[in-house]
Amino acid sequence: MKTRKLGNSDLHITPIGFGAWAIGGNWQFGWGAQNDGDSVAAIHRALEHGVNWIDTAAVYGLGHSEEVVGRALKEWQGARPYVFTKCGMVWDAKGEVGYSLKAASVRAECEASLRRLGVDALDLYQIHWPADDLPETEEGWAEMAKLQQEGKVRWIGICNASVAELEAVHAIAPVTSLQPPYNLIRREIEPGILPWCERHGVGVIVYSPMASGLLTGAMTRERAAALDPADWRSHNPEFQEPNLSRNLALVERLKRVGARHGRAPGETAIAWALRREAVTGAIVGGRSPRQVDGVVGAAEFRLAAEEIAELEAD
Repeated sequence: MKTRKLGNSDLHITPIGFGAWAIGGNWQFGWGAQNDGDSVAAIHRALEHGVNWIDTAAVYGLGHSEEVVGRALKEWQGARPYVFTKCGMVWDAKGEVGYSLKAASVRAECEASLRRLGVDALDLYQIHWPADDLPETEEGWAEMAKLQQEGKVRWIGICNASVAELEAVHAIAPVTSLQPPYNLIRREIEPGILPWCERHGVGVIVYSPMASGLLTGAMTRERAAALDPADWRSHNPEFQEPNLSRNLALVERLKRVGARHGRAPGETAIAWALRREAVTGAIVGGRSPRQVDGVVGAAEFRLAAEEIAELEAD
């Protein structure tokens, strides 16, 4: 796959990266039970296709996703992919998730992630969610900059941030990347956030380009209604009426456009997210090699202007 430089870093990343949220298994914001062997096989299949980065987070499966990624890295025979992870979401002994960007917490999280992943340094360390209190976000960011200076992390980024939050942390230490949600359903980053990133040379790696499976073509009303209560999507309004009918109609447009090129709806949705020059890459999850095979082609798929307009039509 072709690669693009991520922001101000020396990382050149493929258009899609492997997203490791779902492989965390059962937890408060999980996708339901998951077989670790399938997860490792899915990661390896992505790497076989040329994907060169994995995005995970400490909180996914309460550390389990990082452990599985670490196992996949250990068993992989090829060149090691870049490893991106996140801090700021923490959990207690009961498994209840909370939030902290206090300096001591960020440092402890970094050390724990390094151990679970089995790496000497994190290629990209990201704030998962800004704190409600901006000074706490700034405190966490300043500590991440220290970790970068110490060589524990190579580059630092932030997820789910507003322009105001980006401005605040960028004044402390340069932001390498932003990770926001972006898909045909969620386009709120277009007016202000994407232009800010372009002006400041900040890379953008978007998550949920297929809207957490909603735009893959595999989701139906019946499947949405039958989602396991342990699957966080069962509580998401986008998977419920009245939003569900609107979203499934959008999938029909994705099917029509994709069919002209022999592409699946999910690949078409990812290609749409990658169409913007400001978007460096997209995070694509996979729970099995088959799922990876079904979407990896999006990395080289380009939509024509009239097809983009067709997908965006109300």
